[in-house]
Amino acid sequence: MPAEPSPTRSDRATRSVPTTSPEPSSPAAPASPAPPAAPAAPAAPAAPGRDVPGAGQGPDRHGRRTGPGRRFPVPDLAAVAAAGALVVAAVVIGGAIEREHGTLRVHWPPYYAELEPHLGPGTPAALLIAGAVLGYGPALAARLPWRRLLAAAWGTSMAWIWSLALIDGWHRGVENQLTSAYEYLQEVDRFGDVGAALRTFTDHILLHSPDNWVPHVAGHPPAAVLTFVGLDRVGLSGGAWASVWVITVGSSAAAAVLVALRALTDEAQARKAAPFLVLAPTAVWVGVSADGYFTAVASWALALLALSARRTGHSPARAPRTAALAAGLLFGLTCYLSYGLTLCALLGLTVLALSRTLRPLPWVLAGVAAVAAAFTLAGFNWWEGYQLLTERYYEGAARIRPYSYWVWANLACAVTAAGPAVVAGTRRALVCGTPALRASRWPRRQRTGRAPGAEGLGGRERLAVLVLAALLTVAVADLSGMSKAETERIWLPFLTWLLPAAVLLPRRGARYWLAAQAATALAVNHLLLTGW
Repeated sequence: MPAEPSPTRSDRATRSVPTTSPEPSSPAAPASPAPPAAPAAPAAPAAPGRDVPGAGQGPDRHGRRTGPGRRFPVPDLAAVAAAGALVVAAVVIGGAIEREHGTLRVHWPPYYAELEPHLGPGTPAALLIAGAVLGYGPALAARLPWRRLLAAAWGTSMAWIWSLALIDGWHRGVENQLTSAYEYLQEVDRFGDVGAALRTFTDHILLHSPDNWVPHVAGHPPAAVLTFVGLDRVGLSGGAWASVWVITVGSSAAAAVLVALRALTDEAQARKAAPFLVLAPTAVWVGVSADGYFTAVASWALALLALSARRTGHSPARAPRTAALAAGLLFGLTCYLSYGLTLCALLGLTVLALSRTLRPLPWVLAGVAAVAAAFTLAGFNWWEGYQLLTERYYEGAARIRPYSYWVWANLACAVTAAGPAVVAGTRRALVCGTPALRASRWPRRQRTGRAPGAEGLGGRERLAVLVLAALLTVAVADLSGMSKAETERIWLPFLTWLLPAAVLLPRRGARYWLAAQAATALAVNHLLLTGW
């Protein structure tokens, strides 16, 4: 949100009393210079839970138009250009490193992919879906009944993911995507006795251990592989059914984020975000990698947490304790799907902070504890597994992959998966979200019936804070050194919460930014043969 123009010295001299900050799009009105006249009335503050009217539509502090009068403000374009330069640098420098030293262990740095321009059976469908969402998506998102919008977002996201996956063909893009030597399906037959497999799970993590697990099974807690074992047990065996599961569940993340946005910000912000959640470049890696499934589980955990903390406004939870318990169960499952997804706790704390309540926390912790207890009693020690994974991680490719390259090249993968609209929107989140963080304070005592943002944060400011929390999560994951390469898929659960940043962009240019998102996904899928 553009900053308020700074008052001049003469402006300050003419004011007889301090005034409340005016709307960001309007300069402050000085008091009347006539002595008998009463001082100018302070500008009315925005109502709790509402945006300041006209926000983001007037000139910024330099007099530049940033709202409907200017589709592409220069700072937004500069942010996108900087992201593009980062990607080019990662490709050029990474290619040189890989040719000379071979230490990056990816074919076309920084992506886990090969450069191979191609078309496929999914190309026409992908173009049609992109065109339909561009032409009708924003209008439908604005007027569809809420539940139909959720279903439409889920269904359209699923269609978009399927069309992108099929650009690589059925066998390469879908059926065989989860059957490689690194994937979970390779180990399904070893879980004939699930109890015995769990009790000895950590015995097979290290590379030098007997019958060590394939990389993805060794690199995750057992809930990940048990998901595909469960599919096999009910007759849905093989790579095709595994991909169907991942795409069907993974695409529901769009609906989950909408539910959370409505609870944490307002319905208007959620509706504006819907087209960007559907046409996201992240769809390239949701179809098909198991991380797309992990993303949906984490997203629904956060959505249920937001509902459980929401007591007033749009659709408060009818059974908040049940919602909080369900959120805890899903958070627990998330932690047993991927060790790194414990960082979703940062997003969960942000949800509670925006909701101004800790009421759901005991029920959430109870749900997490139930999942942890079940796996622990079955014989799997999460902490031991994580320590062994760290050792194995540095036994393999991570031992020679240079941190000095990947600590910034990972971000090039992230901006590609998020898309240019998210880059520009994140810049705006930094501008309007940082002051919101300073202005927002946790209340000293809890009050019942308080809406999110009861201290005066508008919907856009709350959305910006949520985006900043996702950005912090990405930063922590990056600096940890446990994600060298492949972050375009590994960080999907975090990048998904950056997608709503596009809502902060000027409304008049929304379709152009949406087109840029679709073009990014189409370009990646047609130019690269990704590993996922």
